[in-house]
Amino acid sequence: MKVKIVFVFVSLFFYSYIYCQQKKTPEFVSIQKYIPSIKVELRYASNHNFIGHPIKGYFSNNAILTIEAAKALKKAQQELIKKGYSLIIYDAYRPQKAVTEFVQWAKNLNDTLMKEEFYPTVAKKNLFNAGYISSHSRHSSGSTVDLSIVSLKTNQPIDMGSPYDFFGKPSWITYNTLSKKQKANRTLLQTVMNKSGFRNYAKEWWHFTLRNEPYRNRYFNFNVE
Repeated sequence: MKVKIVFVFVSLFFYSYIYCQQKKTPEFVSIQKYIPSIKVELRYASNHNFIGHPIKGYFSNNAILTIEAAKALKKAQQELIKKGYSLIIYDAYRPQKAVTEFVQWAKNLNDTLMKEEFYPTVAKKNLFNAGYISSHSRHSSGSTVDLSIVSLKTNQPIDMGSPYDFFGKPSWITYNTLSKKQKANRTLLQTVMNKSGFRNYAKEWWHFTLRNEPYRNRYFNFNVE
């Protein structure tokens, strides 16, 4: 009888724990406050992006991530600082409303304002099939970040061989038509981020998602403020 009571108690505790884990309130932090040395240039809060105007849900240059992702990112920043570099954040948490705007924009084939800079060799009608635009984004789960590296000596981003958010093969991880220095720069970014607990995305050298992200397939929609 005692064994049965203990079993019931343990079962209730286990299922209560699982329920609380599923329902726990996500903890998000401002990257600038959590990692003061980091540089932030949220492109979707400005006109300098593939659409050409600020995106829905972006009201400030405040980069936001889950606390779990921010802790891992801090490790990467600390390692780069020792080498004379800093991370620069181009996007972090992304509201679902922003992703929805991307989808609507991609369907409007007449809007090609920023084509020359961001997708000169890719037909806009192919952006979905090519994997550049999707109805959901890992960014909206709060543990994905787009970034590059800045030299602390020049205060300028180092040469990665293609611009951020460039839709095309030059942005792919496997792209080899690069100078020796460009290859070394990409390798530095990939190595530091991988070592710090992130995995990359094959078609975007700047895109990294925390391994074992805490809110996978949950798409948040609060504003970036």
